Amino acid sequence: MKLIVGLGNPGKDYEYTRHNLGFLVVRHLAERLNVRLKLSSFTNGLMAEVKNTDHDVCLFMPLTYMNKSGGAIRQLVEKKEFLLAESLIVCDDLNLDFGQIRIRPKGSDGGHNGLDSVTQCLGTDEFPRLRMGISHPGNKVDVVDYVLEEFKKSETNNLEDFISKAADCCLIWLDEGIGKAMESFNGKISSQE
Repeated sequence: MKLIVGLGNPGKDYEYTRHNLGFLVVRHLAERLNVRLKLSSFTNGLMAEVKNTDHDVCLFMPLTYMNKSGGAIRQLVEKKEFLLAESLIVCDDLNLDFGQIRIRPKGSDGGHNGLDSVTQCLGTDEFPRLRMGISHPGNKVDVVDYVLEEFKKSETNNLEDFISKAADCCLIWLDEGIGKAMESFNGKISSQE
């Protein structure tokens, strides 16, 4: 069984903020795969298990807030015995332009507190991650407020397409592996008409 985790913050106040792209993608995948996310009985998060083509997949959204995501993910990985190489983390990324997707088999946290928490709790950075560009506000001082803001109108117009493309990438990773997903999606920007 493979695992797809979306990082974000729980609650209506954060639902459509830049930092919640991971949650938005997992919710989109759940709809697409016709499965309902439910509270886990053993860790703090929403999860669903589903059969997709040749693979079993577990979708997960930790409800611990972004900066403490790793603890809930570690509990899930240990309980279900997921291989880290088959566990994909989906999150936002300040260092990519809005609409850009980058999937990698491993790497640093790139200054992302959620990824840092996952790395610290799992004891390694050797797990696949799908980063979704939100652009940088241009000033380090503004970063905290920026990631917790809702998308600009120009971004909202393209948000559905961006989320759908990220979900496509997740499904390619699930069915055809990291190499095919990287070849198909890295660096490409979703349409911004």
